[in-house]
Amino acid sequence: MLGITLETPMTPHELRAWLRLSLTDGVGNDAARRLLACFGSPQAIFAQTEAALLQVVTPKQAQALLQTPPELALQCVRTEHWLSHTAAREGHAVWTLGDRHYPEALLQLSDPPLMLYAQGQLDHTLGHAVAVVGSRNPTPQGAQTAEQFGEALSAAGLCVVSGLALGVDGAAHRGALRGAQAAVSDADAAQAPSWRTMAVVGTGLDRVYPRQHQGLASDIAKQGVLVSEYPLGTPPLAANFPKRNRLIAALGSGTLVVEAALQSGSLITARLALDLGREVLAIPGSIHSPQSHGCHALIRQGAKLVETAQDVLEELQLMPPQPSHLWTETPGPANGNPLCKDDAQNALLAHMGYAPVSLDALQARCGLDTASLQAQLFTMELNALVARLPGGLFQRLGGR
Repeated sequence: MLGITLETPMTPHELRAWLRLSLTDGVGNDAARRLLACFGSPQAIFAQTEAALLQVVTPKQAQALLQTPPELALQCVRTEHWLSHTAAREGHAVWTLGDRHYPEALLQLSDPPLMLYAQGQLDHTLGHAVAVVGSRNPTPQGAQTAEQFGEALSAAGLCVVSGLALGVDGAAHRGALRGAQAAVSDADAAQAPSWRTMAVVGTGLDRVYPRQHQGLASDIAKQGVLVSEYPLGTPPLAANFPKRNRLIAALGSGTLVVEAALQSGSLITARLALDLGREVLAIPGSIHSPQSHGCHALIRQGAKLVETAQDVLEELQLMPPQPSHLWTETPGPANGNPLCKDDAQNALLAHMGYAPVSLDALQARCGLDTASLQAQLFTMELNALVARLPGGLFQRLGGR
């Protein structure tokens, strides 16, 4: 058996043909789709003469199809081994074009992957999904916001799609896993349950990148799913990550950008989403934070300004099953932090505001002497009420 699916799995011969087609040099997804449309299956493609192939592809591509890729034997062994060694709480599978598990949303791409490698809860479905992307180096407030939105959207019954990267991606996945513990929706009870988070990665699924997310990837496989279009063993190549962003954009009904610089992969994902007719949503931030400038540019260009998860659902016209889970906390400017019971610290939070602030500027606002101010900030930092940023800046963290 070559994978845990709900239908007859591929035979080794069929798997070998699909792998050969995907590994043939110079034959991309578009040419491969034309070949499949003409000849019906990878096995049939490789049974054709050069003259027959030339009716569909270029001479160079036809010549490549007549040659066996040098890495094919290794990939066959590696893939069969990976498919046959599944963990107790997760499955491994390969989904090809035409497979009923293949996400329908990807078929709207001009170059949908020929094969998708999947790891996780394979008896689940995608359901409604929102892509959440952002900076790999977010502010503490940005990371917390991504986690809160991930939790709220997941609890509302949506699948949070992201890329397992450091920063916003990882925070959104973690929040979604926490939100998955909320009550199951009526829709899930009536049919196969839907994933609450999906990680679309830019490496082979037998690798985890970045390494810091080994534990997170394991948690996603136990509660959601990881997918990749890249063969097993593929290392983290820089060119693969922008290409994988098109899958993230296609899988979501909309793309939510939490924090992004003006030159970032997140803005590429947003543009890809627009090209696919998907909604783009952005969370505003401080005018002083470079990580907010990309979001502000998107908003100026017409992206939906988002403050709560409810805004996301309203923009995507999705009815929430449990409205009580849909709000991320947005503390009022004078109310401090609901987790803080100290009046002096709440007063200092009010002086701090929500933008990064220097010690000197904060001292000018609150009037405290340097020693007292530093002591309060240190205590608040230990209590996760304030975060210390590079350059001697401080930023408050919103309570949940």
